[in-house]
Amino acid sequence: MSSPVPAAPFLTDSYVFDWRAQSFRADFIFVLPLAICLALGIWLGHPGAALIATGGAFSCGFGAKQHIDESHLLPMILVTLGIGTATFVGMVAGHTNFILVFLAAGAGFVYGMLSLRQPGVSWVGQQSVVFLLVASAFPFSPRAAAIRSGLVMAGGALQIITSSILLRLLSQLRTDLLSVARYVRDEHQALRLHVEQAARSLLKRDTAPSALPYAIRLSITLGVSTEIYRHFGFANGYWIPMTALLVLRPGLSDTANRAIARTVGTLAGAMLASYALAHLQPAPPILAVLVLLFAWLSYSLNLVNYGLFTLCLTAYIVSLLALAALPGSAVAYHRAISTMIGGGLALTVRLLVIRYRKQHRAPSG
Repeated sequence: MSSPVPAAPFLTDSYVFDWRAQSFRADFIFVLPLAICLALGIWLGHPGAALIATGGAFSCGFGAKQHIDESHLLPMILVTLGIGTATFVGMVAGHTNFILVFLAAGAGFVYGMLSLRQPGVSWVGQQSVVFLLVASAFPFSPRAAAIRSGLVMAGGALQIITSSILLRLLSQLRTDLLSVARYVRDEHQALRLHVEQAARSLLKRDTAPSALPYAIRLSITLGVSTEIYRHFGFANGYWIPMTALLVLRPGLSDTANRAIARTVGTLAGAMLASYALAHLQPAPPILAVLVLLFAWLSYSLNLVNYGLFTLCLTAYIVSLLALAALPGSAVAYHRAISTMIGGGLALTVRLLVIRYRKQHRAPSG
């Protein structure tokens, strides 16, 4: 039996800054595809389409910081396929339909079980669930969903091609593209085996896979938080289950660290972006520059400090939505409220599990 992973000291995600992990120069190339998407959208008069494609390119860029079997392109390729598919499913399901609750709970369970696989594979699963939840806020017909899904994957594809050219990885890209089908098949088979093993362990009361308790907690948390968002109709309420997904960790201390850092970072980023938009009242070209600036900072500070990363990420999202004529201050406010609810819910579920275990722990001796 493996020993538990030691928890990080309390609040390290908020006050510890590892500036050696910054990557300003290296990450500048991932901003170029975003600039292309924004420029085309503004030039063609379709800022909404630019927003969607930019979102795909932005998320795909983080795949370069992951790896699957030593390849940094495979996570980018797989996440582009994953978020594109999740976008279609989320839009077709929509938050007006109770089926979304079951989809979110099931997706959370799958993501939890993927923690048994390589970190790059688990990250692809996480991003796919995020896009599923975001897309659920925009229920449309299958045709409209297919268009949005295509735009997301187009942005991701542009990021992959541009990065491969600038990093001189075209030969690696060709090899990875030919192996995508095999990786998808292997991961599907591995996931099925883990789920079957978990089901047998529950029926026979044997030792369950190490990820099973975490997967069950994720499933319950996402199901409950999605129903809260769906039932009460919070504006931008999809941030509630999304925050719960991102902050819930196997350990209580890690969950509290992440929840506090994300809440503080979101509030700070919301205030920063709202202040900038209110006082600058920028035209679309200036808004595009702000989007690119905060995207670059998000990439570069991702590993420096989670709270700082969340600040930049929030400012990026508020600026991007403002480019599509959405009220930036209202978006920032709703995001902050939903983040606090989602983080609090994740902590509550973790505490309830601990209390349940203490009450049902078999007496020793």
